[in-house]
This record gives sequence, C-alpha cells and structure tokens, in this order.
Amino acid sequence: MEMFRRGLDLYLKYRSALGYGLAATLTIGGESIFSKVVFECPCKDTWNLAYGLVFLLVPAAVLLILGYLVRTRTWRLLTNCCKQGCCPESCNTCWLNSCYFLELSCSVFSLPLTWMAVALLEGTYYVCAGSGSSIIAKRLCSAVSVNVTDCMTQMPLVPCKDSKLLPELQAFPKVLKAQSQIYGWMLIGVTVLVFMIVAFGSQCCSSMSFQQRKFWKIYVKQEEETFKDKLNTYAKALSQKNVDCFFRLPSNAENNISYIPTHEDWEKISSIHTFEKEKNFYSLLHECAGNLGTGDTYDQPQIENIAMTFKIEKKRKRTPSQIQ
Repeated sequence: MEMFRRGLDLYLKYRSALGYGLAATLTIGGESIFSKVVFECPCKDTWNLAYGLVFLLVPAAVLLILGYLVRTRTWRLLTNCCKQGCCPESCNTCWLNSCYFLELSCSVFSLPLTWMAVALLEGTYYVCAGSGSSIIAKRLCSAVSVNVTDCMTQMPLVPCKDSKLLPELQAFPKVLKAQSQIYGWMLIGVTVLVFMIVAFGSQCCSSMSFQQRKFWKIYVKQEEETFKDKLNTYAKALSQKNVDCFFRLPSNAENNISYIPTHEDWEKISSIHTFEKEKNFYSLLHECAGNLGTGDTYDQPQIENIAMTFKIEKKRKRTPSQIQ
C-alpha cells in the first residue's frame, strides 16, 4: 500500500515529463517500424524524391497538427478569437498572446522535430529522396570519373540493395546516408539552441522571482482543479433542476412519477442545439425548462447538498483501497 502511494505521488509529480518521454519513445519506435517494415523505395527517377519526402515530412506534419489539437491552450487561445479579435484590447494583449503561442509552439514542435531528427539519423528516407533529386545527382556524378548521363541513369537505383551499380557509384549510398546524418545532427543542434534561447529569454524577461514563479505555477494548477470541481458542482445542480422541471417534479421529490412528458415535450429537446449569447441556454432541455418559467438559480442549501454528495462520490472514486 505504501509503495503504491509513493508510485502514485511520483507519477503525479512527474506526469508531464513522463508524458513527453512516452510520446517521444512512441515517435522513435513508430519511425523505426515505418522505415523497416512499411517503407520501400520504388527506385524510379520519377518517384524516389516524392516518396522519400512524403515519409520524412508528412508524419511530422501530422504530429504537428495533432500536437496543436490535443492541447487545451490552443483552444483557450482560439476560442472566440474570430469575433472579438486576437488582439482585442491593446498591443500589450497582442504581445502576450504572441508569447503564449510561441511557448505553445515550442512544446508542440518537439515530437515532429524528433521524428525528423531520428529519420535523418537513420538515413533511409533521405537516401531514397536524394537519389531522385537531379541537383544531388549532378553534384555526386560530377565527382566521379563516369559519364554524367550513365551516372544520372543509375542514380535512382542507388537505394536498392539488389541493383548492379557501376563500381564508381557503389559508395553513393554511404555518401547520401552520411549527408542525412549530418543534417540530422544539425537539426538537433539548432533545435536545442532555439529551445535554450526561448527558455532563457522567458526566464530573463519574467517579472517574477524564481520562488514566486514556482508558487504561481502551483497556484494556477490548484485554481484549475478547484474551478473544475466547482463547475461540476454547479453543472450538476443546474442539470438536476432542469430535469426536475422537465418532468414537473417538486423540489425534494424522489422517485415520484407525477407527470409524463408529451410527444411535443420530447420533440422540443430532441433537435440540434446551438448556443446563443442572448438567450444563454446551454441545451434544449435548459431552454425548455427556462420557457416553463423557472430561473437559472438554485437555493443555497440545495447547492450545498449537491456539492456534498458530489464530493463524497469523488472521494470514493479516488480512494486507493477502491482501486486495489
């Protein structure tokens, strides 16, 4: 039991780092599987370049898009941005939003850059793409004592293991792989340098001290959890009130079937709901209850009763003995 609690505490403390580590591990493993199982260079001059670049860049683009989609901070920044504008108040707000987006992008770009760096270090995609590039082919062919036309003709066959290359061209796969690995290390170095500059810049420009910044991060996390609990409590209270109103139940009724909704009542809550700022109804059931003449407020004793019930249910779900 004590070991379980220690493990749970370590997970809660380092879950962000563990999440990034797991995502990076899955990205590296996925790239290795793709390069060894899925990828197979066509060895055609019209396809090599496109095929290699697709495997190198498209997965990175997908990881980039997914990185933005799964982060709450993206939607916090974009929600209602088109109506009120991304810089609604002043240049200071625009600058803060830009810094916020830059910090978000630094975390989002980690996985796409990891994919590209690992792919370049392995070299499979670059060798295929480079053999189909006329620019790279001319540069390599100009360095060997072979007719340029014959060299350019055999260049697409460089990635293929069973191809019979001219003796002068047999070193080309190693040359292309060496170029790929150089670009991979350059990408890693530039990425680390940029991330270091951004991290140092954010710390240097911070208006808070080190300990105050630490307290601020803890406070924001606790505030989000408290706010989420309060949202659940009030949402539960409001939803219970609206459901009671729909079934015409008294305030403290339990399992008392005194009214069955009509077909028209069911139709009113069965269509698609769109939020309107003027009406401030969050669902068709909420709107139906509002049209029946009820307000959106709950008596304080009722809210406290629901909140207490919610806390008890939440505590039961989080009890370690229940998990074991």
